[in-house]
Amino acid sequence: MSDRDDALRRELGWTGPEESDYEPAPVEPTSTHAAAPLLSRPPVDFVPPDTTPQEQAPPPEPPPSIPLREPERPNEPADQVPRRYGPPPGTARDTGPLNAANRPGPPQQWAQQPNWPAPQQSPAPQQPPAPQQPRGPRPAAPRPPSHQPYGGWSPGHYPPPDPRAAPPPPTGSYADRFRPDDLVPSRRIPPASGWRRVLYRMTFGLVNVGPSPEEIRQAELEARIRGVLRGHYKIGVMGKGGVGKTTVSASIGSIFAELRQEDRVVAIDADTSFGKLGSRVDPKAVGSYWELASDQHLDTFADVRSRVGNNAAGLFVLAGEASPARRRVLDPAIYREATSRLDRYFTISIIDCSSTMDSPVTQEVLRDLDALVVVSSPWVDGAATAGQTMDWLANRGQSSLLRRTVVVLNDSDGHADKRTRGILTQQFAGQGQVVVEVPFDGHLRPGGVIAGTGELAPATRRKFIEIAAALAEHFPASDDRRRDRH
Repeated sequence: MSDRDDALRRELGWTGPEESDYEPAPVEPTSTHAAAPLLSRPPVDFVPPDTTPQEQAPPPEPPPSIPLREPERPNEPADQVPRRYGPPPGTARDTGPLNAANRPGPPQQWAQQPNWPAPQQSPAPQQPPAPQQPRGPRPAAPRPPSHQPYGGWSPGHYPPPDPRAAPPPPTGSYADRFRPDDLVPSRRIPPASGWRRVLYRMTFGLVNVGPSPEEIRQAELEARIRGVLRGHYKIGVMGKGGVGKTTVSASIGSIFAELRQEDRVVAIDADTSFGKLGSRVDPKAVGSYWELASDQHLDTFADVRSRVGNNAAGLFVLAGEASPARRRVLDPAIYREATSRLDRYFTISIIDCSSTMDSPVTQEVLRDLDALVVVSSPWVDGAATAGQTMDWLANRGQSSLLRRTVVVLNDSDGHADKRTRGILTQQFAGQGQVVVEVPFDGHLRPGGVIAGTGELAPATRRKFIEIAAALAEHFPASDDRRRDRH
């Protein structure tokens, strides 16, 4: 190699080995200043120095990229693992000819390189002046929307639910959802009387206008009589002699026996002056208080059944002393022993009391009553006697029993005045008692047997149903074996 080549190598800054076969192209001296040759790309570990004297704004962050995972090398330190997928962070890219901004190497080596331009300091970028904030209260920052659960709705964020959407499935068992009223068409009850019944029969059942309001009312009363009853229920019947006290007792007992066939109903004759209750219900009844109280083998209902009588309606009766030849006086002990045995097999008891209020047996009856029926004639003398009976009970501390008392105005001969009945009804009702007027009925003639209420006139039977329904209002809803009836 000649001296001219050595001088050219020094001029161009060539540092390669001298034995290489590379020969640069001859440079034509067209100008006094030779153009700076392009150098090779700076090393990969080059980090440009901070040449600005003032603090500059940081460059915008590049978008996040997903780095490729380098295979693990357990025997090689982490700082010596080469990067194979790009330059190290902070390395400037080749954007053109080398200048002072992208020179390779540290600044201390720049002076050793010939013909390299000196680094120039770029002026700091001027920041635009910040806009002046207007004086006054600072507006509140908008609040982020509250978190709503999936499927929730809030005004302005989610649309309201569609009202045509299907409702949620019902809860509960499948058997409770199948109701017979929804699946089976209801059948209208045919009328039982009147022109409605005639129309129903003439059209062979094609035209059914349904029962009348009076029939609907009677059905409601019968349903009340068939209500729930627990324990025992005892009803006393009082009144002056000759007002139909025994007839009312047998009729009320027959209504309860017909409408409450699942229970046993018994009528008890507690009249000490030769009561006639047995002859109005079952004249063939041979038993009495003394036979029932002295029998020690009453273990079943069949044993008790042989000591009492009954009528066609299913009403049983315990007769009193009917024969004057063997006069036996009923005392409280015999009455208590006989009725305690009847309570084992009978649920409802209708007790025909004596006309004498001061009788010891009557006092024993009043100790065990749940309701009371006071029978009066629709005349002044009979109403006065009924009023005295109620005053006597009030003076003896029987105010609670008076609230469960029904007053019956019984027209036993059919000669009652309508105006007198209206005045008596108003006076008794003013004291808080239920008043029922029973019209005259030939089937309730004195001395006749009351086989049942089917033979009664419809108006008369309806009145006795009203009396029984008024008494059923006070049925005990719980067991009353230990309940004080005073």
